[in-house]
Amino acid sequence: MEISMEKRLKDYTAYLEALIASDDTSAMSIIYSDITVQIGFFQHERIVHLIVTVTFAILALMSLWFFTMTQMTAVLILFILFMVLLVPYIRHYYILENGTQHLYMLYDSITQKLRN
Repeated sequence: MEISMEKRLKDYTAYLEALIASDDTSAMSIIYSDITVQIGFFQHERIVHLIVTVTFAILALMSLWFFTMTQMTAVLILFILFMVLLVPYIRHYYILENGTQHLYMLYDSITQKLRN
């Protein structure tokens, strides 16, 4: 069974939030090294999707420019296809970016609780 990256991110942040709320420092010390690995995974996913999103945005702009120069219907269809793909890519990147930023805050909370 394959889990989407969005669901994985939400499940992991909910798990960390519950762990922080429980004040279980022994569990937090165990998860402390794991969270840095997980953040690395999400950062990698984020950079890959940034590259893909920017590439599709550039291709969409190039096809729009080419359409304005040539008025070819096929190029307009290509532009529309790029835009149809670009919208979900932007949404997915937005979720990854905000989720990773949220993981940074949770990491800081765990670090602070372990120091106290």
